Amino acid sequence: MLAGGYIANRDWQTRCAHALASIDRKAFILSDGQRRVAGRGIPPLKTVEQILQACRIGPGARVLHLGSGSGYLTAILAVLAKEVIAVERLQSLAEFSRTALAAQGLHNVTVRCADVGSGAADMAPFDLIVVSTPKIKTREPLWDQLTLRGEFLCVEIGEASRQLLVKYINRGNKRIARSEHGYIEFVPAGDDIYVELGFVSPEMLNEARARAGRNRSLVVDEIARLQNIDAQKLYRALSDQYGLPLLSANEVMAQIDPTLHGNLSRAYLSHEHIIPIHADKSSVTVACRDPNAPMDEVQQLFPGLKINRVLVTPVDYRRIWGALERGEKGVRKADDKAPGKAADLLTSEAPHSDARLVNLYEALLLDAVADRASDIHLERYGANIRVRLRVDGELRDLDHYYITPAEYAGLINVVKLRSELNIAERRLPQGGRSQARVGNTHYDLRVQVQPSLHGEHVVIRLLPQNSSLISIEQLGMQEHIASAYRRLLRNPAGLVLVVGPTGSGKTTTLNAGLQLLAEDTTRKVITVEDPIEYSIDNIQQTRVRPDIGFSFADAMRSFVRQDPDVILVGEIRDHETAQEAIRASQTGHVVLSTLHCNDAVDAVQRLFDLNVHPNSLASELLAVIAQRLAKRVCEHCKVEDEPDPDILKELFPKAAPKGFRCFRGKGCPQCNGTGTKGRVGVIEFLQFNGELRNAVSRRTPVGELRALALDSGLYTMRDSALDHVIQGNIPLSELPRILPQERMAPEKRGQWKG
Repeated sequence: MLAGGYIANRDWQTRCAHALASIDRKAFILSDGQRRVAGRGIPPLKTVEQILQACRIGPGARVLHLGSGSGYLTAILAVLAKEVIAVERLQSLAEFSRTALAAQGLHNVTVRCADVGSGAADMAPFDLIVVSTPKIKTREPLWDQLTLRGEFLCVEIGEASRQLLVKYINRGNKRIARSEHGYIEFVPAGDDIYVELGFVSPEMLNEARARAGRNRSLVVDEIARLQNIDAQKLYRALSDQYGLPLLSANEVMAQIDPTLHGNLSRAYLSHEHIIPIHADKSSVTVACRDPNAPMDEVQQLFPGLKINRVLVTPVDYRRIWGALERGEKGVRKADDKAPGKAADLLTSEAPHSDARLVNLYEALLLDAVADRASDIHLERYGANIRVRLRVDGELRDLDHYYITPAEYAGLINVVKLRSELNIAERRLPQGGRSQARVGNTHYDLRVQVQPSLHGEHVVIRLLPQNSSLISIEQLGMQEHIASAYRRLLRNPAGLVLVVGPTGSGKTTTLNAGLQLLAEDTTRKVITVEDPIEYSIDNIQQTRVRPDIGFSFADAMRSFVRQDPDVILVGEIRDHETAQEAIRASQTGHVVLSTLHCNDAVDAVQRLFDLNVHPNSLASELLAVIAQRLAKRVCEHCKVEDEPDPDILKELFPKAAPKGFRCFRGKGCPQCNGTGTKGRVGVIEFLQFNGELRNAVSRRTPVGELRALALDSGLYTMRDSALDHVIQGNIPLSELPRILPQERMAPEKRGQWKG
C-alpha cells in the first residue's frame, strides 16, 4: 500500500479527472510579457495527464514539486494530496503561482523561491517528488527525501534528444527501481513554442513561417526580426524550456574538436545550423541554433552514440564557423605561436589571402557585437599588433588573434575599402563610414584612421541601427530627475542642454526625450544631427553636410520656417550655432542640444566663451543635465561588498553614515567574470530659477555661480552616484573614476554671498 492509503487504479482515474476538472487552467496562463521574462509557459494538458498516469498517491500524501512554474500542475497535485511543497527558482513565477493558487482556494501549498536542485530537505520526507524542469542533472541527493516506496518522477533525455518521462521508486536499503513512461513534451512541439513563450501571436508565427520559407532562413530568425527581440533573451528562454545549455562561442571553441565537422558536408551543417563539437565513447555533443534541428546524418555518422545538444545564438554560431575557417583552436594567446591540433591562426607565414583578411575583419565585428563593444581599436607598436574592444567604457584586449605586421596592413586596407577611404593615403588622418549586418541587427560603422610612428591606427565605432532605443525610465535617472526632465520637454519654449565629455551618453539621453516627444501627435519635432545615429519614427531628422555648405546654423535658420514646436541640435560647437539656438528659443521653440564640458555650471561658462550674450542666455536657459556613465553591477552575481576605507574617507571626511551599504558583482558567466554588465547614467541636474538667471545675466564667476546653484537645489553627480551605490546599481569603486577629487566630499551649501 502506498503512503496516503491508496490502492485502486479506477479510483485514481476518478480522482485525477476530478482534479483536472476542478482547476481553472486559464488562471495559470502567464501574460505574453511574463512568459518572455520567465522563458516558460504552462505545460500542455496532455503532459499533465501523462504525469498523473505515471504516479499513484493517496489523499494523505505529501508531494514535492520542483520547477513548479506558474503553478498549474502544482494545483492539480494539491487537489490530490494532503500537502504540496512547490519550489521555483524564478521569483516572478513563484509570486505569480502563490497568487494563482490562493485564488483557486488551495491553502495546502507552500511555494518557495529557491534552487530546485536542492529540493526541500527540511520538509522531507515526501511520498512523491515531481520534477518539471530538465535543469536538474543530479537526482541521487533528492532520493534521500523520499519515503519508503516513495515515487520520483523526472525527465531524462532519450533517443534523438527527446524528453523521456521516468519514474524511480524507493525500495529501501538504497535500492531504487526505475521504469519508463513514454516520451513527454513539457513544451509544445516545433515552432509553436514561440507562441507558448509569448514572443509571437499565432498569426505572427504564420507570417514568420512564410518569411522563413521565402528567405530560406530559420523561423526563430524571422521572429526576432519581426518582433525586434534580443537574440540572447530569446535563446535563454529556449534554454530554460528545453533544458539545454546555452553556450557562448568562446565556451564552444574551448572544447571543440576542429576535425569533427569535416566528416559531414558543410551544406548539411549550414542548412540545419548545427556544428558537432566533440565526441567520446558514449556521446557526441552538437551545437545548434534550433533546439528541434534534425540530427539524422549526425546519428548515422555516430551510430549508437547519444546526441547531446547545446544551444548557441546566431551571432555565436557565425563566430564559431569563422574561427573554424581561420583555423582557431580554443582561445589562443598572441604569444602562443606553436601549432596546435588545428592550423595556426593567422601565422606570419600564412599566405596573404584577401578572403582570409575579410574573414578576419568580419570575425572582429562578430567579437565586438558579442561582447557588446562600442568601439574596436586596431593598433600597431613596432612588430606588436594589438586589438582592443571598448566595453562599458573600458578598453579590453582581444587576445586570441595573432596578426603579423603584413597582415595588419592588409586588414587596414579591408577597413578602408569598406569605408570608401583612400588605401594609398597613409600620411593623413581619414574618416569614413560603412554598414554591416550582424545577426538581425544593422550597424552603422564610423571609421577613423590615424597615422602614427609605427603605422596607421584605426578606431571603428559600432552604432546599432535597429535596436530598441532606451526610454527615459531606462536611463537610470532617479525618479524625481526623470520627472523633471519629462516636465522640461513639455515647456512651450526654452533651451535645455545635456553636457559631458565624449562617450558620456548625451545622445542617448536626448533620444530618450525624443521618443517621448514622438508620442505627442500635437507637436512637430525636427532634429539636425552629425551624423544621424538612430532613426526615430514621427521625428523629422536632418543631417548636416559641411561639404556642401549646410551647417548646424544653416539648418537652424531653415528650421524655424518649418513650423516646429521642438528643435534638437546635435551639438553647439560655435558662436553661430549657439546664437541660432538662442534665437529659436526666443521665437517660441523648445531647443534641445549638447555641449562638451564638465558639469552643469561649466556649461554657462562654455556658452559665454562662444560669445552668447549673458542676458539672452539668462532668459532662455531652462536647465542643464551633466552626466557620466558608470559601470553597472551585474544583477546575476550581485553581493554586498565591504566599502573601501580610502574611498569612504574621501566621500565622508568626518564619518560614513551609519548603516552605509554598497554592492559589487563577484563575477559570473553573464558578465564574463568582470562583475559589471552595462552602464548607467550618473546625473547632475540644474534647473534655473530667478536668482540663478540674475547671476547669469551679471556674468557671475563660475565658482560663485556654483555656490548659488548649490543653494538653489543643484542635484550633484556625487548625490546621483551615492544614490546608485546605495541602491546597488554601481560599485563604490566606480566613484573615483567618474568624480573629480574635489567633488568626492560633500560640497558646502549656504556659501552664496550675492
